[in-house]
Amino acid sequence: MSYAAAAALQAAIYDRLAGWPALAGVPVLDAVPAGQAPETYVLIGPEEAREAADGSGGGAEHRLVLSVVSRAQGFAAAKGVAVAISDALEDAAPAMARGRLVGLWFLRARALRLDNGALRRIDLTYRARVEL
Repeated sequence: MSYAAAAALQAAIYDRLAGWPALAGVPVLDAVPAGQAPETYVLIGPEEAREAADGSGGGAEHRLVLSVVSRAQGFAAAKGVAVAISDALEDAAPAMARGRLVGLWFLRARALRLDNGALRRIDLTYRARVEL
């Protein structure tokens, strides 16, 4: 197993989302912002990697969570951003600086109310298969 392509995978997903027209104006971050956070943002979050080498070489399967976090009332704004993420990653094969993305598949979504209902979060879980 190798975690060697993890940073490259994150960078490729970031580039894809940051350049997606429907997400213009929505910050894509990999850490919760300090101080006053934007009203709505995308957070590249937790990741789990498993060995997935085969006869052709090294590889890994990554399960990663992309979260839409919003202070907007209701879930409509957050769901709109989640749909844009889904559209951006559908059939996506962004180039990686290290390794090659074989496939990226949507697994599940979970919508939550947090902070006594003042915050909305939608967690989108994806499975990515990379070859080294």
